[in-house]
Amino acid sequence: MHTVWKGAISFGLVHVPVKMHTATEDKDISMRMIHKECGSPLSYVRSCPVCKEEVGWDEIVKGYEYEKGKFVLFDKDEMEQLQDDASRAIAILDFVDLAEIDPIYYQKTYYLSPDQAGNNAYQLLREALVQTGKIGIAKVTIRAKSSLAAIRVIENCLVMETMFYPDEIRAVTQVPNIPEHVEVNPKELEMAKLLIGQLSTAFEPEQYTDEYRQRLLERIGQKIAGEEVRTAPAAQPAANVVDLMAALQASIEAMKGPRPIGTDPGPAAATAAAAEPKRRKKAAPAAAADTAAEEAAPRRKKTARKAEAGAQKAANDGEEPAATGGTRRKRARTES
Repeated sequence: MHTVWKGAISFGLVHVPVKMHTATEDKDISMRMIHKECGSPLSYVRSCPVCKEEVGWDEIVKGYEYEKGKFVLFDKDEMEQLQDDASRAIAILDFVDLAEIDPIYYQKTYYLSPDQAGNNAYQLLREALVQTGKIGIAKVTIRAKSSLAAIRVIENCLVMETMFYPDEIRAVTQVPNIPEHVEVNPKELEMAKLLIGQLSTAFEPEQYTDEYRQRLLERIGQKIAGEEVRTAPAAQPAANVVDLMAALQASIEAMKGPRPIGTDPGPAAATAAAAEPKRRKKAAPAAAADTAAEEAAPRRKKTARKAEAGAQKAANDGEEPAATGGTRRKRARTES
């Protein structure tokens, strides 16, 4: 059995070294949160909402919020300094009757076993409690939490029950809608008392079971046998891949937009601005030539249509078509 705490029970001058073991266990069936879409289990991450990053345990301190959004911080060393010097002792303060303690005070149960050479003192305290019928009321600190505790004997073993302090128990007067004065029908009361008497028996905890947990376990087995099982897909490693084309396109789109006033265009932009007049000067003659070519195109088409019409007329009249200026000059040289 796992040891959760080591210390000693002290009463008067008696010192009983003990180890502490958890006496109870939670048998609730643990369920994971699963993404219904793909069947993957969800994980819970300690993250900072401001820094947008995961926070490790070594970066975490404790803080008390004394106003909304305002905290006083304590590191581990400060918290340990505030603990009682006798934090490793279960100091018995008084001995009382078990019947005097209301069960509302009980919190959690721990078994105590003798530690080192404490067998004799352990047996002495155990037998003294059994023969007197008393239990010890003590103070103990576990994991920086101070609690009252009841030391008693169960089946030859010393047991410690941690208890709430009185100011941790809420007053019954805070419970709403409790009737103060109720008149009960005598006949109904007699019937209720008779029913209680019929159901009264010795306490045998073995006869009580968790039916819900049993039904749930049976249903889990049925689902496994019927292969109603969802396998979580393997997590894909996060790839830090940049789409180059998307990045270039985004850069081009960003350059098209107006530049905010007062921003530095940078060396590249300055160089481009300086070269802009020269580019415009070189582009001007080419633009003028393009304009002249566009204006001359209709005249060339008109001259070509006239020449074609003249050639057709000469063919109809049986004459040689009229030659262009260049052709007439070539023919005159040939004849001479």
